[in-house]
Amino acid sequence: MTTPSFSADNLKLKRAYEPAAPSDGIRILVDRLWPRGVSKAEAHLDEWLKEVAPSTELRKWFGHDPARWTEFQHRYRIELAQHSDCLDHIRNLARTQTVTLVFSARDEVHNDAVVLHDVLCESTYE
Repeated sequence: MTTPSFSADNLKLKRAYEPAAPSDGIRILVDRLWPRGVSKAEAHLDEWLKEVAPSTELRKWFGHDPARWTEFQHRYRIELAQHSDCLDHIRNLARTQTVTLVFSARDEVHNDAVVLHDVLCESTYE
């Protein structure tokens, strides 16, 4: 199914350890594991889409090692192709409102949420 595009400005990334803000819009946790030390009340999440997170095997293999970043992106994109329903769901939300993909990784450049954001934005328009 092809989902209509959305403005890339409607899709944001934010660490789970940063305070929630009204400008976040819909907040979706995109990690398979709950962020350590963050209560459900503090997280202010609207959804938790574990399905779009990397598999346990891929997550453990990557280990947030920047040297494995390129291969991780490739492998994760293959996994994401199996979850088009979740990707379409996020795209549909972003068509009409701001959506913030919430993640817990310390490295804000080399993490699964960055790849997910890129995949979602590949069919967007400004």
